[in-house]
Amino acid sequence: MKRPLAIKKGDQIGLVAPARKIRKQEILDAISIIEGNGYVVGYTDELFADYHQFAGNDNIRTNYFQKMLDDEEVSALISVRGGYGSVRIIDKIDFSRFAHNPKWIIGYSDITVFHSHINKNYGVETLHATMPLNFKDNSQKALSGLFDILEGGSPDYVIDPNPINRKGECEGILTGGNLSVLYSLLGSKSFPETEGKILFIEDLDEYLYHIDRMMIAFKRSGIFNGLKGMIVGGMTEMNDNEVPFGQTAEEIIRDVVSDFDFPVCFGFPAGHFSNNLPLIMGAEVSLNVSDEVFINF
Repeated sequence: MKRPLAIKKGDQIGLVAPARKIRKQEILDAISIIEGNGYVVGYTDELFADYHQFAGNDNIRTNYFQKMLDDEEVSALISVRGGYGSVRIIDKIDFSRFAHNPKWIIGYSDITVFHSHINKNYGVETLHATMPLNFKDNSQKALSGLFDILEGGSPDYVIDPNPINRKGECEGILTGGNLSVLYSLLGSKSFPETEGKILFIEDLDEYLYHIDRMMIAFKRSGIFNGLKGMIVGGMTEMNDNEVPFGQTAEEIIRDVVSDFDFPVCFGFPAGHFSNNLPLIMGAEVSLNVSDEVFINF
């Protein structure tokens, strides 16, 4: 995998909106934070296009993303928010120039489409991290971690044990992202290769039986067969039916992968909450699940 070049103070970070629409006032705090860290913020009024729930129709979002992707003055691209919409435009974007001179692509949730597509098809690392819509609520660790990686750092994490962790050690390339988005990519050229990889998953606002259905689909599709390890992030604001499913999301995941022997870490602080720690997707990572959990890039 190829890692984009580190950015430096004074470089331009471009704002993009490949999914749900955004209003400028929603990201004013984030613009101030980016500028306060020494960077120039790049965008045009097209960022705030409005078409139903999307940031402009598919052509507007595609053309704007393409323009920012190819702009040599833009050193990194961060999606202002997630929502839904990236999968509608991913096949319309020409990554040929990007592949020869990659820049950091940043975001999470719906931006899983970009992480998976770029990692698999172009061998370029991307950054699963918080987005400007969330900046005002993020922990300092989430924000400082984002800028540290952009400037050339590599994170090392030590997190508390979880009682349902499965112990073990492994090394592999990190892949994955939002579980529901990954599920929507099954069978497409954007779904990640998982053989020999460490799979990260997180999700928000899903019914528990949906989590079970997606995990069973992954199992039946052979997604877990060659995994080296799994990291489970936030399973946030899960929903249940009137007749309870009977397990938490974490317990569902634990049981679906119980036939495999790879280490599993639960409760990694990445996902839909304030302390959303950054992960370099496509990077080689070591995972040690013991009395504590060590994740080293």
